[in-house]
Formats: sequence, C-alpha cells, structure tokens
Amino acid sequence: MAADSEPESEVFEITDFTTASEWERFISKVEEVLNDWKLIGISSGKPLEKHSTGEHSEICDFVGGGVYTTGIWEEKSDEISFADFRFSITHHYLVQEASNKDGKEELVEDALPLSMQDLLCMNNDFPPRAHCLVRWYGLREFVVIAPAANNDAVLSESKCNLLLSSISIALGNTGCQVPLFVQIHHKWRRMYVGECQGPGVRTDFEMVHLRKVPNQYTHLSGLLDIFKSKIGWPLTPLPPVSIAIRLTYVLQDWQQYFWPQQPPDIDALIGGEVGGLEFGKLPFGACEDPVSELHLATTWPHLTEGIIVDNDVYSDLDPIQAPQWSVRVRKADNPQCLLGDFLTEFFKLCRRKESTDEILGRSTFEEDGKEVADITHALSKLTEPAPVPIHKLSVTNMVHSAKKKIRKHRGVDDSPLNNEVLNTIMLFLFPDATDKLTDGSEARPSTSRNNPPPESEEYNLYSQFKSAPSDSLTYKLALCLCMINFYHGGVKGVAHLWQEFVVEMRRRWEKNYPIPGLANGPPDLRCCLLHQKLQMLNCCIERKQARDEGKKRYTSACSPGSPGDTGKAVDCSGGDYQKETGKERGEVGKSWESWSDSEEEFFECLSDAEELKGNGQENGKKGGTKEGIKESANLKPEGRLHPHGKLTLLHPGEPLYIPVTQEPAPMTEDLLEEQSEVLAKLGTSAEGAHLRARMQSACLLSDMESFKAANPGCCLEDFVRWYSPRDYIEEEVVDEEGNRVLKGELSARMKIPSNMWVEAWETAKPVPARRQRRLFDDTREAEKVLHYLAVQKPADLARHLLPCVIHAAVLKVKEEETLEDIASVKKIIKQIISHSSKVLRFPNPEDKKLEEIIAQIMSTEAIIARARSLKAKFGIEKCDQEEEKEDLERFVNCLLEQPEVSVIGAGRGPAGSIIHKLFVNAQRMTESSDEVATMTSLDDELKRSGSSDERRLNLGAVADFPPPAGRELILRITVPRPAPYSKPLPQRMYSVITKEDFRLAGAFSADTTFF
Repeated sequence: MAADSEPESEVFEITDFTTASEWERFISKVEEVLNDWKLIGISSGKPLEKHSTGEHSEICDFVGGGVYTTGIWEEKSDEISFADFRFSITHHYLVQEASNKDGKEELVEDALPLSMQDLLCMNNDFPPRAHCLVRWYGLREFVVIAPAANNDAVLSESKCNLLLSSISIALGNTGCQVPLFVQIHHKWRRMYVGECQGPGVRTDFEMVHLRKVPNQYTHLSGLLDIFKSKIGWPLTPLPPVSIAIRLTYVLQDWQQYFWPQQPPDIDALIGGEVGGLEFGKLPFGACEDPVSELHLATTWPHLTEGIIVDNDVYSDLDPIQAPQWSVRVRKADNPQCLLGDFLTEFFKLCRRKESTDEILGRSTFEEDGKEVADITHALSKLTEPAPVPIHKLSVTNMVHSAKKKIRKHRGVDDSPLNNEVLNTIMLFLFPDATDKLTDGSEARPSTSRNNPPPESEEYNLYSQFKSAPSDSLTYKLALCLCMINFYHGGVKGVAHLWQEFVVEMRRRWEKNYPIPGLANGPPDLRCCLLHQKLQMLNCCIERKQARDEGKKRYTSACSPGSPGDTGKAVDCSGGDYQKETGKERGEVGKSWESWSDSEEEFFECLSDAEELKGNGQENGKKGGTKEGIKESANLKPEGRLHPHGKLTLLHPGEPLYIPVTQEPAPMTEDLLEEQSEVLAKLGTSAEGAHLRARMQSACLLSDMESFKAANPGCCLEDFVRWYSPRDYIEEEVVDEEGNRVLKGELSARMKIPSNMWVEAWETAKPVPARRQRRLFDDTREAEKVLHYLAVQKPADLARHLLPCVIHAAVLKVKEEETLEDIASVKKIIKQIISHSSKVLRFPNPEDKKLEEIIAQIMSTEAIIARARSLKAKFGIEKCDQEEEKEDLERFVNCLLEQPEVSVIGAGRGPAGSIIHKLFVNAQRMTESSDEVATMTSLDDELKRSGSSDERRLNLGAVADFPPPAGRELILRITVPRPAPYSKPLPQRMYSVITKEDFRLAGAFSADTTFF
C-alpha cells in the first residue's frame, strides 16, 4: 500500500499561460473604462487650424479668449484595481460646443491629436483657475489614474514603469488619442507622468520636482539649455524657441493706508449717548483688513529666443515694460467682522440651558411664609374656581410684592446693566413712556401703531422669515438683546433686560397702557410666536380698556335717571356706544376685578336682571312656534347695530336689524395647535362628533342670542338669511290668486334632524352681546401670556428672536450692498433669503441649517468689506476724472468676482499706475524706516506730472518691485524628432520657480514611424 501511494503523492504541475495575470486584468479594465467613456479612436472636438511653418505663435480658433478660465470643466470618475491596490480613474474635459458641420471630411488621416495641437496654443497660457495639468501642458482633455486612498502612493520606480507600460498598451489597443496620466509619489507633490499616442506619433509627459532651486536654472538661459538638450536636435542651427514668461510679485504691506472701517464707539454706547440710531441698527464691516495680499503677474506672452536676455548677470525683464499685467487678491482667512460676530454670539445663546433665576443668582422667589404661596399659586388661583370671593386674592398686591422681592434679592450694584443703559433701552423700546402723564392717566396712543405698513419688499420679509415687522417692538427687542449680549454683560445682561421687559408688560396690563410697536387686531400668524404673544396681550389690554370705558358711559347714563327710567337710559347709552364703535368690543356692568375668575359670569346690568330672569323660561321654548314668536315679540329690542338693507322679518314684518355681536377670540398658533389636538382626541364616534360641534359652536350661539335680542319675534329662517344666505333658498311660486310670489325655505342641511343650528337656536336666549358670557376672557388670557413670558429662559428667548435678528442682518446687508452695487452679492442675498425662508418657516429649525445661514451672511459681509478695502487702496473716492473713476470701480468689482483680472494698459494704465505706486511705497518702507516720514502720499504721486518712464526713474527703478515671488516660463518649438527626417512635432516645457519649489513639466513628441 505504501508503494502504491508514492506515485499519487507526486503532483504534476501544469502552467496555464492562457490565464490572464493581474497586470493584464488591470490593462483590460483601463481599456474597458476608455470604451465606456467613448474615448477610443480620433479625439472628439473641433480641430485646430494648421500651424504656419515659420512662426510658433499660432492662434487657436477653439480655445480663444481664455476659454480655459471662462469655460465649463467637467469630470467623470470610476474605480479600478491592480490586484488589491485600488486606483481612481478620472476624465477631465472642457465642455465643447457641438459642431453643426460634419467634421469627418476635414480630418486628415495623419493629423496630430488635439492634445498635441494644444501644446502650441498660446491663447490660454497661465489660466488662473484650472487643473494643474491644464496650466502645465495647456490640455483641454485628459485622463488621470491615481491611488484611490489619500494615504496611498506609488513610490518605487518599478511600479511607476509598470503603470506607464500599462497605459501605453491600453492606448495602443484602443486607439485613444486622449492623454493618459499616472500620479506617482505622494499626492502633495503633484507628480504626474503620462503618454499620448496618435497615428505614427507619441508624446511623453515627464516631470521634475525639487525643493531646492538649482542656481543655474533660475533664469531663462539655463532653462533653454535644459530644453535644447532634452530635444536632442542633431543639426545646427536650431529654429528659434517661442517663449512665454510670467513674473509674479506679491504685495503684503498695506500699512501705509489706514483701514477705513471705524470700530463702534463703545464709550458712547455706555455713556448714555445711545439712541434709536445705535440700538435700532446692527453694526457692519470688518475689524481688520479683509485683503491680505495683492499678487501682480507681469506677462510677456510672445517672445522669441534671441530677442530678450535673462541670465544670472543681467535681465531685460522689467515689469513696467511687460505688455500684460494681471492682478489677483488674496483674501484674509476668516476676517473678524462686526455683523458676523453679533450673529455668532447671539446664536450661542440658543445653546445655553440656564434659567433667568440661575443666571441672575438665587431664585427670585426664595421666601418662606404664606406670601410666597400666594405668588407661586397666583396663576392657578386666577384660572381655577376659588372657594372664596375673588377680591380676597388681591392679584395686584401679589404682583407688587413679587417685584419687591426681585429688587430685594438683587441690589443695584449687582445688576448686569446699569440704570443709565437700562433706562435708555427701555425708552427706545417704549417711546410712549415719555408721553405718560404724571397723574397716572393713560398714555397717548403710539403713532407707529396707526401708520399703515409699507408695501415694500424689504418690509414684507418678515412673513417669509416668520420674524416680525421691522418697525415692531419685537424686532427692536431682538436688536437690543443682540447689542446687550455683545457689549453689556452677555447672557446676564440679556436675562436682566428680559426680566425688566416682563415687569413692564405686567405694569402695562395693570395700568391699561397699550403696548407700542404692535399692529392692531388679532395675532399675526405670519410672525414669530413671541410677537403673537405680545399682540395677544395687547388685545387683552384693548378689550379691558373698552370694557372700562363702556362701564363709565353706562354709569354716567344711569346716574341722573330715576329707577323707573333706568331701562331707557341703558338702552340709549347702549345705542350711542354702538354708533361710536360699530361693533361692541367690551362689556359693561361689573368691574373687571369682580368677574375675572368666573367663566359663567354674564354682563348684566342690574336694571335688566329681573327682566332677563323673567324671560328666561319663555325663551326656553322652541323659537319656531307661533306662540314663542308672539311672546318673544313683546320683548324690548336691544343691541341693534343698523338695519340690514330692505330685509324684514318673515312673520312680524318689521325691519331686520344686524345685531352687535362679540368679536371672536384671538388665538396664537400654539393655542390653535392645542385646540386642534383637543378636538382630535374626541375621536370619530357620534358622541365625540356631537361634542366637537358644540365646542365649535360657541360663537354661533352668541350670535344667535344677539340676533334674538335685536330682533324680537324672529325665527331661525331670519337668522339664516343674515348669517348664511346660501342656506336660505328662494323660488318663485304661483299663489292661490295666481300671483307670482317669492317663497323661501331652509336648505337641506338645515333640515337634518338634530341639526346643530336648530339645537343652538332652541337653546339661545335673547341676550345682547354686552350681557353675554365673554367668548374671550381677556383677564385669563393676559395672565397666561405674562406667565409664558416670565418662564422663558434666555435660550428660549434667543430661539424666538433669532429669525428677527437674521431678518435685521439681511436688511443690513442689503442696505450696505446698495452703496457698493456688487452683482455677486446681489445673487448671494437672494440665495440667503430663499434659504432662510425655507428654514425659518418651521418651528425649531436645525442648528446646522441656522449656522449655514449665518455663514452666508458673514461671507457677504466679508465681500462688501473687501470691496471697500480695495476702493480705499485704489483711491476711487479721491479720483477727479469721472471716466477714470468708473474704470477703477469696474476693475475693483472684477477683482471681487473673478480669480484674476487683466489690467488695462498694463503698467501705464490708471489701475497699473496705482499698483505701481503701492509697490514703490511698500519697497520704501521696507528699505528704510526713516524714509517713511518723507514718503510721498499716494495722492501726490498720482497728481505728479510726467510720463511713466520719468516717474519710474525718479522713484528708482531698482526698488520699484521686490524680487519676484514666482517665475513661470513656457518654451515651445516644432522640430522633427528623434531624427532630422522625422515628422515635425510640437515640443513644450513648462517651468515654475518659487522660493522653495522648482518644477519642470515637459511634453516631448516623437515620430514612431520614421525614427
């Protein structure tokens, strides 16, 4: 057995050379991606014009006018792998316009690939914003293979050669004419090698990157030597090389010009000079110069070897003589801006969790004994049935004692806000305080409340942001709190001001003083909840005022008459009041303290109590019967407003009067939501639906009672004709005598058994609005609002008012933008408004989205500050000539919106002359600090007569500019390579030299047919 098993243990290995290796799979994947992207075959796009043989400054028809900068670049990416090493393959291309003509007829079989033609195109040298390979090689389309992970790198030479071989085989197999690059070494070095293949030609893309610049290659002559040696031209003389040079100079020292932004006068803010101008506006502008550097690029686009000298001894490259100047500005990183700081600090309040008591010290109501029980349970005693008469609760006394305890716990010295600042703010918020009389009488109505709101787009922003009108108290409060938070004690100052604000609200409720800066009418649901609460409190004050005024009129009307004439006097007074108000707002009778706790109280005059009591049982009968109509017709009409046109009652035939009714109860959005939840909890059962209908018919019942009181002897049909005319159907019929008469009847829905309208009508008693139970209990609602305000934490307050602050910031940005007229800022403002309206219309927006809005506002502020900085540096406001001033303004606006801007006239134009002086002055300050005092100002330099050359000689040409921070050169030539009889092909080398960086990027083409 052992002998038999020995042959089986020997394994005969067969190597299958038909199985694809990992390298072959990688090549196949590259080819597959190129096929998917349709990059095989002849390059797509409009071909370039044929180059003339003697010149190398050909103009490209397609890429004319800097299309690499103005055009749209797109990219497509995919992922491939070599064994377990992942690569990303990306196609970068310039979007080209589709050609209407069929280009196949124009194409020549041996035409150069588009990328090789792009190597010689000089219209798009040095694009300011493009992929580095576009800048180095001038390509419009290319594919890059790079390690997928950021920390991966191809470091070894063998792996680099393997990848180069792979792309060379893939290009040959697919016939792709788009250059294919491989990124090698670490990504921060931006090292690429690549290849491009065409019919009988090939271009190799090579690169050198050093951290230290070799001395012999810091000038043009040394770089020409490298270029010529790489070409390896065997014959002499070599055709002249076409050269493009760019020198970049950096201006960092702006100290000779003061930054125009003036910081706010904090001493004035604290010293009592604060008025509506300061507290009503947000600050704006940068506290530091938002422009850190100015980069001047001087370019010689079309030079030829031999015309210019540039070596280690002498150079003809004088920036003043450069034919092209272009400028870019470098922005300061996150410049400190006032408006942005205000918004950021206020937004931080939203994340605080302390209550007002915790911030200001120990609890406001930290007292033992019975008094504190009265204070803490004051609201419950106000809103719940009391076992004792309401006057014994003494709500006013409790509130005054609470105020005393607040002041007792916090002394004047411990207050975060001093009295002077606090009084100034309170006068700004409540300008009517100066109008109040010393005897405690009512203040004059605020004029701002009576002004119609303007219909401008800026004013109506509050409805989009769900904030508050820009002239409202809520809006002003938001600005004051923002100012206090930044300048006066932070969150402690905010808590202190809010506490004083709540106390002022309580005082105005007690004294019947209307709140200024709030529109009349019910709460505006388009505004923030805090604004709605203040409007609700104002409604309560107005109802209370109307009720007290009605009581005074009733008392004055009843006092002169005898007991027998009381009813008459009451009726007359009621009629006069109706004529004055149009619709009775308040109710008369008992004083407001006597019924503030009871929901079941009626507004009865004492003289009518027995009459109402006697008629109560009669009106309990069905109102539709003739007997009920007869008995109710004997009642005396009350609460009439005016006749309803020519309508008459159906049965008595008397004129139908519109009654004075109660206004519906105003509601804020949280009360509406609470009410809808209660109604939803009743369910869908018949009992729940009936109960829901009864809850919703309180206003209907009140109007029916008012109608019955104003129209004795009326029936349900009369009420429907006034209240819901569509539910009363009239048609012509022929009576017994043959005459056509109108006959009416209730609609079908009114005839349904157990109809809510019929039930309410049977239940309703003839009671005028002034003696009905109130639909809106202003005392209870006011106490609820005051309690809501009192329990707000600073964080809750900031959340409520943040839309107002953002609203104010947007208005401030728009105001400042109109002074500068920057097109890009206008677009950003529209984006901010659109974004904010989507985020702020919903309650509790996400912090991340709010931060995005604030960041957009801050970036807009920085752009405007940058524009003002540049205008100050270029002396636009001091420019005398109008045409020159317009050119400079256009130049500055372009600097803000474009990555790089050409200077018209180069160094001899108006902008170039100013830039020259900026560099000259900076150089003088650098050379000697003693010469700063004698330095000529920019204005004098601009007014100095003489040509640019004379001024340059006077100022000293050597010191005009510092050494260039960057030198870029592009060398081009078309020569046969590798042999003299080969096809003439484009050769190109790009060089960039900075202080700590030296890079050569060469594209060298060779003939693969005749070599």
